Amino acid sequence: MRLAVAVGMLCLAAVAGVGLYVSNFTAYLGDDPAACNNCHVMDAAYEGWFHSGHRPFAKCNDCHTPHDFIPKYLVKAQSGFNHVSAYTLGHLPPAIRAKDSSKAVIQENCIRCHAETVSVIADGQHDAERYCFSCHRAVAHGERGVSILPYQDTGKPTP
Repeated sequence: MRLAVAVGMLCLAAVAGVGLYVSNFTAYLGDDPAACNNCHVMDAAYEGWFHSGHRPFAKCNDCHTPHDFIPKYLVKAQSGFNHVSAYTLGHLPPAIRAKDSSKAVIQENCIRCHAETVSVIADGQHDAERYCFSCHRAVAHGERGVSILPYQDTGKPTP
């Protein structure tokens, strides 16, 4: 019985190791935006960012992950699992939308980078609870649907 469990664990480790090697998973541990754009679902977002004013100052992780080490990699692991699951099971959306937890991280990073501006603008306003990207949606990724690539994010749900 112990031998069967040991062989099973060894086989599982071998399959996981080969999967990690083949997928080049270490590319996802860094901050290279090309790693975020490995799937066609991200084409429009990547292209919008590439041509945006934010490109010289911010990469994907600067806005979409926390900046503390452990929370950053927890978010990356969770997002990676969701993306791999969707890809493996064939449930790829035409465009990936931010979940509520992602929206909170993005908002926190907007405020972190633009703290001085936010303090002058948002203090005391009645709508200060809205996300920055509610009004400034096109700032980091450009206008929706503007893409020379075949997979355009029109912002409309798929039928």
